[in-house]
Amino acid sequence: MRYRVRHLTEYQYSSAVTLCYNMTHLLPRNTPKQQCLSQRILVTPTPIYQSAGEDYFGNETFYFSIQEPHKKLAIEVECFFEIEEEDLPNQLQLHDMTCGDLRRLLAQPWTPELRMVKEFMLDSTHIQCSKLLRDYAAETFADEVPVLQAALDFTHKIFTEFTFDATATDVTTPAETVLKERRGVCQDFAHFAIACIRSVGLPARYVSGYLETLPPPGQEKLVGADASHAWFAIYVPELGWVEFDPTNDLMPNGQHIVTAWGRDYADVSPLQGVIFDGGETHSLSVSVDVQRI
Repeated sequence: MRYRVRHLTEYQYSSAVTLCYNMTHLLPRNTPKQQCLSQRILVTPTPIYQSAGEDYFGNETFYFSIQEPHKKLAIEVECFFEIEEEDLPNQLQLHDMTCGDLRRLLAQPWTPELRMVKEFMLDSTHIQCSKLLRDYAAETFADEVPVLQAALDFTHKIFTEFTFDATATDVTTPAETVLKERRGVCQDFAHFAIACIRSVGLPARYVSGYLETLPPPGQEKLVGADASHAWFAIYVPELGWVEFDPTNDLMPNGQHIVTAWGRDYADVSPLQGVIFDGGETHSLSVSVDVQRI
């Protein structure tokens, strides 16, 4: 399956920004099931300096600086992908390592890969483990339950017990608050799932990207109606990192396009940097189009 993705981010400032330095996580990464065929990024005003790079987690980064006064900043990314679907039911049937087996394996990590995986069991900027979260997830991730089945059941548990609400939270909302309110957005549900999984002693990481949305039958797809999205992945030896989407109660397979992954949102935020001046207020608009070709 092939896709074209266009992502447009625009900032409007109340007064001119005189200087800015920024780093983006908007360019896609290649994975075993996803290959980027081509990509371009266009920044307006034209940067005086720009360069592509790679961060600690292997994500594609793009640095730029603008040294002319501007009240509007636009970043447009266009990419073409090819994605292969996986036999997910077969994965669930054939890989039966239990949560207890994985915990015992991680207690004495004997390979470099396992030692690196343990980094995703620790607290991070937006994720803190706790007894409350451990108690909520403990039964689902009991020792005798296969890891993949437990993750799938937990994905369904979040989907059925929590409500999607774009006004209930922000990027700093703690996982315990999400548990208490039972409301949030994809970012919250990903953070919450990761915090719970780490609290029961298993490794989980944050995945950001795009999700193709399909219009109701008989209606045309609206321009800009697709979305940036977030989900999580859990580590299973031999398979590696296996992804789950609690917002949509499924295992991503074909319609999810990965841009970056890390410990949490702080590692992969789409745009971060420093600006000088710009006034007291600004507005942000984001438009995403995911088109099958």
